[in-house]
Amino acid sequence: MPNTGRARTGNDDPTTVLAVAFQRASENLTMPIVSDAQVVQRIGLVARSSHNRACIRFLLACALAKSVNPTVDVRKPYTEIGTPDAYSGRTFDERFIGPFVHQYQLDCNSTTAFLTPAFRNITTVLTPDLTIAGSPRRVYEATLQLLTDIHTGKVSAEDVLSEAFRWLLLMKDERLLRLEQALDSLKFSESSIPLSSEDIVKLITQHLSSPYSSRLPVLAIAAAYKAAEQNLGERVLPLQAHNAADLQTKSLGDVQIALVDDNQVVTVYEMKAKKVEVEDINIAAEKIKKVSYRVDNYIFITTEEISLRVKDYAAGLYKRTAGMEFVVLDCISFIRYFLHLFHRIRIKFLDAYQELVLAEPDSAVRQELKIAFLALRRTYESAYSPDDITGATNDLELPE
Repeated sequence: MPNTGRARTGNDDPTTVLAVAFQRASENLTMPIVSDAQVVQRIGLVARSSHNRACIRFLLACALAKSVNPTVDVRKPYTEIGTPDAYSGRTFDERFIGPFVHQYQLDCNSTTAFLTPAFRNITTVLTPDLTIAGSPRRVYEATLQLLTDIHTGKVSAEDVLSEAFRWLLLMKDERLLRLEQALDSLKFSESSIPLSSEDIVKLITQHLSSPYSSRLPVLAIAAAYKAAEQNLGERVLPLQAHNAADLQTKSLGDVQIALVDDNQVVTVYEMKAKKVEVEDINIAAEKIKKVSYRVDNYIFITTEEISLRVKDYAAGLYKRTAGMEFVVLDCISFIRYFLHLFHRIRIKFLDAYQELVLAEPDSAVRQELKIAFLALRRTYESAYSPDDITGATNDLELPE
């Protein structure tokens, strides 16, 4: 059995406990840290569930709380239970687990597990016979059993924490390997012509239509500005986390544009995965009123239909705001016009979009979406092989 780490005295600093557990996991990737095969299997089941990323974050929070304070009952992560050995699992989750898994890009729920429907508003001890309405059911059953395993002393909370990190690190390595393989397969021949603007539009359209793609329109607009920065004399400011509220970050929108030599926002983009309504525009107008400088444009980008009433209302704000423009644009139409307007940098846009997509944490853009983009690009670019292009050119009949 691998080294179980230093002896503990209890009441350790949570960040120290996490660092020690993570270090143990990093040094023992190829060999389970826990000696009990059933416990290892349960942790692996919870950690690797592709359809549920809340349970592993929940387990990490509970194991951390027990590691920090051995006097708590790990099965009671709700202060509402009302006993002296109950604790706030949500506090450990939000304060320590969330920042830690984000820092190391570990595949867990992007927000606290304690607000997911299955773990919300529970006021009883979490024992294996408790029925939790969540899916997959066996992942929840394994999570509850692991809490009992810790409580009965079958396995220590510290070992569960380290073993969970070991599984998450193995999964991270697997994801990186798949991405590397996908990138290696993207070999675009220099003798081929680059993709057309319309092909890029089709590629982006297909990517944006994928499940769980709400972050992608933000990256597409940011990529446009990154590609055209020198042409426009404007630049995109650093993007905020996908799940961060504007009030927390003090951002005016999802994408903020400033002049190249200034940090003052001149254009704001707000992405909507639903129809933009008049109330959305009013909220934006009130938000802009509170800043001490002038914003020239507030642009809504949507993938849904835009009503004439909303268009007209947005246009009418120009006079009422003394020259500030509000507009609602269709995402794909925006990208199409941009690519044709800046036709010579269309591949620069595609490269910028790819870079942004791959750089996003998996909690914002799932790995499946990253690989899907690379597969789409490979498919489109493979149609431009030198032989195919030569043959098509020879057979082309142009009108007289």
